[in-house]
Order: sequence, then structure tokens, then C-alpha cells
Amino acid sequence: MALAKKQAMGRGLSALLKDPENEITSVNDKNADKVVGNIIELELELIEINPFQPRTNFNEDSLQELATSIRELGVIQPITVRKTEFNKYQLISGERRLRASKIVGLTTVPAYIRLADDNESLTMALVENIQRHDLDPIEIALSYQRLIDEIQLTQEQMSDRVGKKRSTVANYLRLLKLDPIIQTGIRDGFISMGHGRAIINVENHDVQTDIYQKIVSQNLSVRETEALVKNYQEGFKQKTELVTKTSSFDVNEDEKKSFNDYFGTKVDVKVAGNGKGKITIPFHSEEDFNRIIKLIKA
Repeated sequence: MALAKKQAMGRGLSALLKDPENEITSVNDKNADKVVGNIIELELELIEINPFQPRTNFNEDSLQELATSIRELGVIQPITVRKTEFNKYQLISGERRLRASKIVGLTTVPAYIRLADDNESLTMALVENIQRHDLDPIEIALSYQRLIDEIQLTQEQMSDRVGKKRSTVANYLRLLKLDPIIQTGIRDGFISMGHGRAIINVENHDVQTDIYQKIVSQNLSVRETEALVKNYQEGFKQKTELVTKTSSFDVNEDEKKSFNDYFGTKVDVKVAGNGKGKITIPFHSEEDFNRIIKLIKA
């Protein structure tokens, strides 16, 4: 009885929404209270994909499994849409269900109706996306970054909005500093987020990719990766200290005086920390220049 009543209500709302005289795109419009938050059977052809959808990867095998379930049981959980204009709707969440319904050949799906502007739509889509359990870490990081860039949320505001610790949000965002090859490796499951967090401590992207290749080829654990990164950092520090120690030197005053006496002018000698430097010999006329050239060639 309750189901029949609910379906009848859905048909009534469908008729209301299809009436041009009952255009509803704002919560202030007439009959908006009868639409918002209710479920109707909505034609698939009236629903456009959300351009703000943060998710870009849809596993085909997973979609086929969902399509099989929908074919047998129907769409159990309604999708969520927002009304954009007369007889047009934009998907907020539930794109997998929408795609699977099209595979099955359904013409309608159950849908919650929301009235939201672009920012609200993006926020709802991103937050709903982040709270899924089957997202890869890079998808989550990109969703966080979009909330920062497009909604102008701080990390603290965002952590409140999505129900995550600020440190958790920061750890995801740091993954976006990894070389794109490594980000793809995380998305494809070749390495974990833990591996990525270890690699991010190396700034050089070429070294990052070298470490990534070793992780994949040698099947290194996160702890082994952390040790590898630590060894690299210590080795790099020792190498830098060695180069500085062996290459740098000072030009003493006697050597400078010898230059000055030989060229008959004050010669400027500068030495950098890596052992490189330059000698500047000033001249005051063409005749003076030719004199210095002869001394250099002598």
C-alpha cells in the first residue's frame, strides 16, 4: 500500500514538473516544496551529465556487474539531480547507476530532485564523491583541490565539510606534487598511497620516477620504500658536502698580489662554494687592452 502511494505521488510530481505553467528552478518558485526532496521516475533523455563530476574513471567490468543487478532488481538507490530549466535536469550524483541503467535499456530511473546553483551542485558532487569507498587516492586529492580552487574553501573548512581530519586532507593534497607518471601508478593500483607519501619527500621528479620504477620492479613494501628514500637523501647530503669540501678553496693575498703585479692593474678573483669562479682584468683603453692580451699570450 505504501509503495503504491509513493508511486502515485511520483506520477503526480512528474505531471507537475512537465506542466510549463509550473516552471520550478528555485526554492522560491510555486510548488517547489512539493518537488524538493521527493523521488520521481525521471526519463533518462532529460538528464544531462554533471560537468562538475569529479570522477573520470568508470571500470567497465564494474558497470556491467551493476547493470546485471539493475536488470534483476531495478535501481534500488535513486540518483540525485537538480532542475536546471523546464524539463531539463543535471545529474549531481549517481552516474554509475545512470550509465548502468542505459546499458540495461531503461527509459526512466528513480531520482531525488534538488534545486541548487552551480557551486552547490559542484560541492554536493565532490563531497558525495569523496565519501565513496571505491575511489583511488588521486581522485580524492583532485576532488579536494577542486573544492579549494572553485569553491574557495580552506583546508580547515573542507575537513569540516567532508568529515575528515585536516591532516588527512593535507596528506591527500600532497600527492598532487608527485610526478604525473607516479600519480597514474597510484590510480592504476601499481603502488599505494603509502608509497606515494614516501616518494613525495624527494623533490626531484627524475629521482621520484627512478624510485617508483624500483618499487614496481622489486615489489617493495612501504617501509622498504621509506628506507630507500632515506638512503637517497643521506647519500645526496654526503655527496653535496664532499663536493663542497673538496672543490671550494680560497685565493690568498699573495696570489692576488701576483696577479696585480703581473698585469699592472687590480685583478678581481672570485671563487664560488662549488670551486668554480672567475677572474676579472680591467683595462682603460685600447692600448691597455692590447697590453693585457700580450701578457696573457706570453
